Amino acid sequence: MISKRGDFLPLARPSIGEAEIAEVSQVLLSGWLTTGPKVNEFEEAVKNYVGCRSAVGLCSCTGGLHTALHALGLGPGDEVIVPTLTFAASAQVVHWLGARPVLVDVDNEHQLLTADALEAAITPRSKGVIPVHMAGRACDMKAINRLCRDRGLWVVEDAAHVIGARYPDGSMVGQSANPVVFSFYATKNMTTGEGGMAVGDDERLIEAIRRQSYFGIDKQAHQRYTSKGSWYYEIAENGFKYNMDSVQAALGLVQLSRLDEFNARRKELAALYKELLSEVPGVILPPSPVEESTWHLFVIRIKAGQGRPERNQVIESLRAMNVGSSVHYIPLHLHPFFADSYGYAPGDFPRAEAYYEEALSLPLFPAMSENDVEYVCQVLKEILP
Repeated sequence: MISKRGDFLPLARPSIGEAEIAEVSQVLLSGWLTTGPKVNEFEEAVKNYVGCRSAVGLCSCTGGLHTALHALGLGPGDEVIVPTLTFAASAQVVHWLGARPVLVDVDNEHQLLTADALEAAITPRSKGVIPVHMAGRACDMKAINRLCRDRGLWVVEDAAHVIGARYPDGSMVGQSANPVVFSFYATKNMTTGEGGMAVGDDERLIEAIRRQSYFGIDKQAHQRYTSKGSWYYEIAENGFKYNMDSVQAALGLVQLSRLDEFNARRKELAALYKELLSEVPGVILPPSPVEESTWHLFVIRIKAGQGRPERNQVIESLRAMNVGSSVHYIPLHLHPFFADSYGYAPGDFPRAEAYYEEALSLPLFPAMSENDVEYVCQVLKEILP
């Protein structure tokens, strides 16, 4: 029987080193902490990394989704199609603007929105769709974009899990006419603590997101605090408060320079997981991605029965052995808010529900060692005889 490890192995942990500390310290000592030149520098770096025409730093991915929908004119009576297997933000931003999130099921293999599911959900009130790239895998955007062009719908991509991912043709997620929104939350592949960024090739739309991320004020509003600035400003349109600060940007600049290294390490660890768990009874491994995945999550499925425990029991057994884990995600239609607000109920989306009942996210972050992965797998082998 394997011995319990002494320290707790979390699901995720950011990789912060001396370079990040030094860059953030410089900003703190500079006296310029809010939006400013450091944010512009980070935006340029992300734009060059992704290969897109425009980028705007934000305090969260949620802020990017919200301002993108607002810039596209979403309002009461409109509908936006969203997969039910996602985090709350993907659909709540629709609700915030008075529109209806129309939830749809995901596919069996990759748990992603498909063009077929999207087409079946389109109504005369449909204005757009929010495809959610999940766990490091990207949706088939060629098919989704083609359908949306034909049906007159806009697309806003929730890319919280996939910065650095590439499609099979080699293009990077974010090289798009659509607004594509990344997350830099603490658990993501690179982090700014909180934070996010909206990118894309539609420069007018990205600039609209920039204005709306700071009260609808001119994009150079921060310059009024410099020797070249003016006290005068104008609020040109309704807006919000989602601007990124310079501390976040400083951290992000160093993290971005390490992103390829982080993603490569995740891929190595995922390959080791797949090797060690390939013959464990009751474990279904994630499918091999057709794209260059960022492996944001390593999600297995637990098949109970024949004396094997259910997923929730496995989570508790892992915790008892000092291993963190989680579930990504509880489908939105099962939450009381969406059920009460929009009439959704259990059974509405069977593929997402079946996946949710079995899904288990295992620890995966760049600082993990091979021994860490081996320990998790040994514990699972004891739990699942």
